[in-house]
Amino acid sequence: MRTHATAQHAGTDPGQCDVTAVRTVDGVRAYVLLDGIGRRESTQTWALKTARYLGRTAARLGDAEAGLRYVYNLTRDDAIHYGRSHMAAAVVAVKAPGKPLSVAWCGDSRAYLLDQGIAIRLTDDHNKRRVYPPTATYPYGGNRNHITSCLGSDLDDDAVRNRYGHPAIESTTREITGPCRLALLSDGAYEPHEDARHDLYVELADEPLTTIAREFVDLAVDTAVKTSRALDPNQVYADNASILLADIQP
Repeated sequence: MRTHATAQHAGTDPGQCDVTAVRTVDGVRAYVLLDGIGRRESTQTWALKTARYLGRTAARLGDAEAGLRYVYNLTRDDAIHYGRSHMAAAVVAVKAPGKPLSVAWCGDSRAYLLDQGIAIRLTDDHNKRRVYPPTATYPYGGNRNHITSCLGSDLDDDAVRNRYGHPAIESTTREITGPCRLALLSDGAYEPHEDARHDLYVELADEPLTTIAREFVDLAVDTAVKTSRALDPNQVYADNASILLADIQP
């Protein structure tokens, strides 16, 4: 039986720079989703290469944060020496036998764990809305589409923390006590569902994985189009949406 599946929808954008990767090294499996920033073909090529390398590195090291930090530092060195070129919001999860699930991220791509009837969000977005949360005066807070950390940045942890109040990379772990499902999502995949108050567990907990992944991104784009059309029929827009689903065992 297939234990993971991915799906993408380009939305109304002419380009698609989201990529996913799954890599296994000595029984350790890593799951990666990168949301490439921009629409250039070269960015898509870079994101694909980087996602695969990140997956291999995280699986080899057996830890999501260690893998992401290693690749983040490599891309940061490139940005320092050659200037910022390609960037991506990144989330990576690693499951090693006998160890908790580890998750690390930079940017606003998210990880959820579907367990016991609920979708548990494991990540905390790196964006301006986190830096400037909604208030009574400003009910929407900062711009959620302005990310504050990403692969390809030339900033280290201290620089990002001083500027935005969080480090360049964050991580978490989760004990897995029974069969559950991991979902890695780009902002174009989760934002329309979140705005429409869809129950992510209901949307993602069914079978088969390939069908659920496809239906999720299709509904995300359809919802975004309807929402934007209702606000302004002349400005219909839906971001590209990507998902990686994986069934996880203890």
